[in-house]
Amino acid sequence: MKIDVISIFPEYLAPLELSLLGKAQDKGLLQIHVHDLRKYASGNHHSVDDTPYGGGAGMVMKAQVWGEALDELILDNSDLIILTPGGKRFNQRMAEELSTRSQLIFACGRYEGIDDRVRQHYSTTQYAERGIRVHEISIGDYVLGGGEVAAMVIIEAVTRLIPGVLGNPASIIEESHMFEGFVEYPSFTKPASWRDIEVPEVLLNGNHAAIAQWRSEAAHKRAENNQ
Repeated sequence: MKIDVISIFPEYLAPLELSLLGKAQDKGLLQIHVHDLRKYASGNHHSVDDTPYGGGAGMVMKAQVWGEALDELILDNSDLIILTPGGKRFNQRMAEELSTRSQLIFACGRYEGIDDRVRQHYSTTQYAERGIRVHEISIGDYVLGGGEVAAMVIIEAVTRLIPGVLGNPASIIEESHMFEGFVEYPSFTKPASWRDIEVPEVLLNGNHAAIAQWRSEAAHKRAENNQ
């Protein structure tokens, strides 16, 4: 999979080189490229924003700057992901779908967001015929300073589903949210007693049927408590 992230703060995306993502890139499973949006801006100040039509507080990111960047990077059968608080709520089903795609482009907005004509333009028939899809995505009902953190959340959720990225593929099977309404059961490790809190006895006796029953019940209880 090829992943392109466009931001005015490319250094914000440094964690994409770490841990599993870094190893996956070393193994050739992923290509992650971070691009500085200001590179595509004209003028002495490389300005990427301007005042909004109709008035109001804040600044809006310019369509022409984003267009220059996206025209250079977008490929057939790619997904353009515009991070915005007004987008569709990201979930595990979306992660699974995106993990099968060949290219993801993340547009990290700032200020009052990206001129909506960017979304409109890349949603037109000429791009749809090339297999290009546009998504507006939010990671929750709150507002961040920009789309960089949201992009990293989505990238980590998506890429760990790509075969070979996780060291143990079985780790995915019983994870939270892999099935509708399912969250993972609590986990414990040695020692069996820590600060007067004991590991449940059932996990220590080697009875796998009883352990499976306990884990199922504990997962359901956790899901109910988190609703």
